[in-house]
Amino acid sequence: MNLYQWMKEHHVFFDGGMGSLLQERGLQAGELPETWNLLHPEVLVDIHKAYLRAGANIITTNTFGASRLKYPEGGAWDLKELVAAAVKNAAAAREEVLLERGSEEPFPAFIALDLGPTGKLLKPYGDLEFERAVALYKEVIAVGAEAGADLVLIETMSDSMEVKAAVLAAKESCSLPVFATMAFDEKGKLLTGGNVESVVAMLEGLRVDALGLNCGLGPVQMKPIVEKLLEVSSLPVIVNPNAGLPRSEGGRTVYDIDSDQFAQEMEKIARMGVFMMGGCCGTTPEHIEKMVSLCRNLPVKQPEKKGRTVISSYAQAVVMGKNPVLIGERINPTGKSKFKQALRDHNLEYILKEGVTQQDNGAHVLDVNVGLPEIDEPSMMEEVVKELQAVIDLPLQIDTSSPEAMERALRCYNGKALVNSVNGKQEVMEAVFPLVAKYGGVVVGLALDEDGIPETAEGRIQVAKKIYRKAAEYGIGPEDIIIDGLCMTVSSDSRGALTTLETLRRVRDELGGKTILGVSNISFGLPQREIINAAFFTMALHDGLSAAIINPNNEAMMRAYYSYRALADLDAQCMDYIAVYGGPGNSGLGATIGKNGAGAAGFGGQTGAAGAGGPAGAKGMALSDCVIKGLREAAADAVRERLNTRDALAVINEEMIPALDVVGKGFEKGTIFLPQLLMSAEAAKSAFEVIKEHMSASGQAQEPKGKVILATVKGDIHDIGKNIVKVLLENYSYQVIDLGKDVPPEAIVETAVKEQVPVVGLSALMTTTVPSMEETICQLREKAPWVKVMVGGAVLTREYADTIGADRYCKDAMASVNFAEEVIGEAK
Repeated sequence: MNLYQWMKEHHVFFDGGMGSLLQERGLQAGELPETWNLLHPEVLVDIHKAYLRAGANIITTNTFGASRLKYPEGGAWDLKELVAAAVKNAAAAREEVLLERGSEEPFPAFIALDLGPTGKLLKPYGDLEFERAVALYKEVIAVGAEAGADLVLIETMSDSMEVKAAVLAAKESCSLPVFATMAFDEKGKLLTGGNVESVVAMLEGLRVDALGLNCGLGPVQMKPIVEKLLEVSSLPVIVNPNAGLPRSEGGRTVYDIDSDQFAQEMEKIARMGVFMMGGCCGTTPEHIEKMVSLCRNLPVKQPEKKGRTVISSYAQAVVMGKNPVLIGERINPTGKSKFKQALRDHNLEYILKEGVTQQDNGAHVLDVNVGLPEIDEPSMMEEVVKELQAVIDLPLQIDTSSPEAMERALRCYNGKALVNSVNGKQEVMEAVFPLVAKYGGVVVGLALDEDGIPETAEGRIQVAKKIYRKAAEYGIGPEDIIIDGLCMTVSSDSRGALTTLETLRRVRDELGGKTILGVSNISFGLPQREIINAAFFTMALHDGLSAAIINPNNEAMMRAYYSYRALADLDAQCMDYIAVYGGPGNSGLGATIGKNGAGAAGFGGQTGAAGAGGPAGAKGMALSDCVIKGLREAAADAVRERLNTRDALAVINEEMIPALDVVGKGFEKGTIFLPQLLMSAEAAKSAFEVIKEHMSASGQAQEPKGKVILATVKGDIHDIGKNIVKVLLENYSYQVIDLGKDVPPEAIVETAVKEQVPVVGLSALMTTTVPSMEETICQLREKAPWVKVMVGGAVLTREYADTIGADRYCKDAMASVNFAEEVIGEAK
């Protein structure tokens, strides 16, 4: 029986923790766990057998950290040998246990090739290229698949872009089932800002076979996240919690939930509808055995297909449903001479500002079209998508007729995109649908075909049906098609609007589908076009329009939108309408709105507080706004202008730092996410470089506030958190001594003594490396007792930090800045 067949009718039980069991068998602090695949294969075989005997039917290979980054070419260990040995050890354990069972009722065992994060943050927030990440995973997957793995398990992922790289690597390297589990925090957020809905949308689009969460939390803390996963996912949900929350006892990491409690909590999760479960850090064969005993006879309930039409960015999902969705049309050269020139000049900052302005004015999605005959559209499309998603958290609509440009955009897109478009022509559908089948997306289907645009609504409905049928051949369901009923100019066809409106109604009522229109086409050639546009927009919304491509900077269109929502009972107590138009001086544009608008989702809701930080620069945007929105070039331009009239230190202290504080506080509150935090830091860095040059030329100098050592502890190569903290500390004028990753305690202590550093920051991702952190703290207490130590990392909690002797547990980068300010400020 293969895995797919087993999943249809049976519970799927994963094994539990590996690192903690290896530590019990003698793995030393800082020792690389994967090397035991060759050094001590008998230990790995024993652990796998223990889990199989406990009732697990998926055992994971000891390859969580195996990559070329950790085991470089020509190094002491051969990566391919380590991966092949890991699969071999699991296979040997399976063979022994199956022989033990003999003719008992079949209980198949499958080997999961285990892939963890690379430990690097992908560009533009870090230094790892997306295609490099894909290549790193491909190398491991190819070896593991050839060695006999039965599936690929991608786990403990905190970055949606990295999990996409791993999934694509798996899909492009083998034909094995692919499972992916994410590491959410207690609020249901990823490190890089994604939430359950955005992650599910992307992973379902990439066609993984099951998805879920693991690590970071115990089963109790995971329940609300599991509930949300079950609500939105059409795929089986995997739940692999830690054995509660960790602490240190006598140099060992222990967890606060024993095997009986763990099993009882997992039974509750199983009764919620989860049939794929196991354990992560701190769980043992005993935990798994008791879980299996309580859960194996519960009914298996396959997930229902949710039929949601949903797109996503890295940070949020947008659902096409009762609430109409606004797609900003301004990133498109059609009829826009300035935009065309910006494309010719490679002026990406102009494009980014167009995006930011549309987000601030209420767009939910941004259309991206960069097609000009005289430029390289595929390259420009890829670059613009990357730049936009670095500073804006809205989903994007990839708008191009070039299959190459479309694929390059979809490949680098961090989410599930809206794809514009296909039509009823066979050659177009055959070019676009394979890309959507591979990368995911919701496809705009234009109701035209080889015979042109049908004059009647019936003709357009027939084309829509053709598009649905062809999409189904590629496994694309009707929920991932949104029909464009085609909006023809009313000045040349007096019945054009009526035909379009009938098409909208029939797609909704007869086909149960979703619709989209480029609304402004209706008024082409007429004077005062916005009058016609707004009236037609309201009519279309009434007749079922799901999404509208409009100019959100146009007040008439936005008034029609907010008014319709209030009148159609889509705006409870008219709160959004009041928020936009109810206050003194509220004209509507740029106002922050609540649940339905972009202001609540990202930077749109933050601009007011920072806007008072200083007058606008030459290009019309205040320095503080440039920093908050992460616009690097604009920040540099704005600060140059400010230095013409203000003292450099005043600009830093009265404009730059307050802007960073706004972003930091938003990050702490969960209204701003890590990518935005990092891009703001990059914009500030760009501005600081200009200030430094100015101060140097004028003989001024800014003294650093103090020195801080940062290091990822011995045995750990994951330096994402450390690098994020470094960026922020440097922006707050601290001198950071970055010792890198896999740093021995002695090197940290030696540097602290030599430099007389008041603060040391230590980072660790893996349970197996926390003892190195504790040892480093012990040595610092002995040889540098004045040093205050802050710690952070996915496996840590406040209680855990206290038990290993740290002075402060910093849950995020801003907490580290606050601790440095507290310690060094008091010292001064």
